[in-house]
Amino acid sequence: MKNFVQDYKQRGLIKEEKIGFDQVVKHLSRARKDLKVAEANLKIDTEAAYNYAYLAMLRTGRALMLSYNLRPTDGEQHKTIVSFCDYILGEEFLELVRHFDRMRKKRNQFTYDEPDLLVSDTETKTAFETAKKFVEKVLVFIQKNNPQQKLI
Repeated sequence: MKNFVQDYKQRGLIKEEKIGFDQVVKHLSRARKDLKVAEANLKIDTEAAYNYAYLAMLRTGRALMLSYNLRPTDGEQHKTIVSFCDYILGEEFLELVRHFDRMRKKRNQFTYDEPDLLVSDTETKTAFETAKKFVEKVLVFIQKNNPQQKLI
């Protein structure tokens, strides 16, 4: 992990900081709430549901970083979080992290570049299911690495 952290610190993308575990828990709690919001919007607004599914993954990834006393800095925060997840979670999470990155790119497209870009029902449902798996699996991962801390 040292090489990853050193590289990202030198590039100004992350910083080390003493972070209370309560911050990790808050991000994970909000991620679960985001999943509920995403599910509630599946039949109403695919873009909103997709966005909240993505936010659940983003907050979970941020919680993972915080659990290592690392914080993304200004600039490429979302991309940095995805890269950190890929590095830390490894092969077992490869497909989930790849989907997370595709969702990041898609969300960026319809948020900033192409506001009329459509997100299909199927794509949104897949994003939601992926987000649920990601949140729960990362929650277990964080708990295993921090057995003294109580998660939600």
